[in-house]
Amino acid sequence: MSGRRPHVVHVLTVADSLVFIDSLVASARERGYRVTVVTSPDERLAAFGERLRVETVGVEMPRRVTPLGDWAALARLHRLFRSLHPELVHAHTPKGGLLGTLAAASAGVPVRLYHVRGLPYVTLTGAMRAVLQTTERLSCSAATHVLCQSESLRSAAVESRLAPPGKLEVVLRGSNGVDCDGRFSPVRHSDKRAALRAQWGIPDGEVVIAFVGRLVRDKGVPELSQAFSSLAARNDRCWLVLAGQWEPRDPVDAGTRFGLERHPRVRFTGFVEDTAGVYAAADVVVLPSHREGFPNVPLEAAAMERAVVSTRVAGCTDAVEDGVTGTLVPAGDAEALAAALARYAGQSALREAHGRAGRARVERFFRRDQIASATVDVYDRELGQARR
Repeated sequence: MSGRRPHVVHVLTVADSLVFIDSLVASARERGYRVTVVTSPDERLAAFGERLRVETVGVEMPRRVTPLGDWAALARLHRLFRSLHPELVHAHTPKGGLLGTLAAASAGVPVRLYHVRGLPYVTLTGAMRAVLQTTERLSCSAATHVLCQSESLRSAAVESRLAPPGKLEVVLRGSNGVDCDGRFSPVRHSDKRAALRAQWGIPDGEVVIAFVGRLVRDKGVPELSQAFSSLAARNDRCWLVLAGQWEPRDPVDAGTRFGLERHPRVRFTGFVEDTAGVYAAADVVVLPSHREGFPNVPLEAAAMERAVVSTRVAGCTDAVEDGVTGTLVPAGDAEALAAALARYAGQSALREAHGRAGRARVERFFRRDQIASATVDVYDRELGQARR
């Protein structure tokens, strides 16, 4: 290993997930690492490599369970690692984690990190739950060390016996971190509030509740629809803005979708690149998820000084300090969700107090550069132990 820069290869299933590692890649490069990034082929992968000045390789990795496709991807990754001879492979997302750690182990890569960013099986039952739980155990077994996105996710992994507790680690307090001085600085986006509300056709002085994310069942969209319908019937100053797209995987039922699309005080933005603008235009942000690893949205909203309503599930309990930076309600409970939203809608002082507290918490514990640097410290430590 001596005589050259240590080489780390990141493996992610799709280019959508590159947002998880941009600061980490930059931090590793600054510390002298050679970095290669692997996802399924995508023009965004090439753009990512050019922007951060790192090598990229496209390897087709089907997101669904496809034995032939998965075997082919595993073989390609094995050959790639044998060719590159990296000292460390950092594998992310369930499929990327499984294929990346197994291929790295078979190729003799000395340090293999699996980054658990969520546990898809927790909301499933039957055979599919057993299959996904088994793949998580395989990924953890093939890894030399496992990083968990949050403390609550680590607890869930220990409870499910995915790996021995000593093999599971959370970097600092977890999360991907937030660029709270740049992209998610409320001062930088204050001028967008009025402009976006005018674009959405929402009058001045109204209360805007914003949801940012995929419009699927697991994100709690059906409960959100019920909760907002109840709230809007009692408060004609409330509006709901949905910043995201309907997706075919885990789809929302037709009745929920029809009700939201026909509601006169619901606005759809589609996919939004500049989510900071949505937070700036909102008064409160809602994420009623059924499962998470450590969601970005609550921390981004908090950095923009917005109170957050979310659910008492793994990941969300780390992102929102209940009663301080927002409110947590039971997952799937539309009535409790409506009550929490109504409370914020009727109390501007409470919204502002929780927003300020959220910003202070992000600045203290969740700065992106701090988390990236601490993760590279893990690289240094694990490589040092491997050398010894």
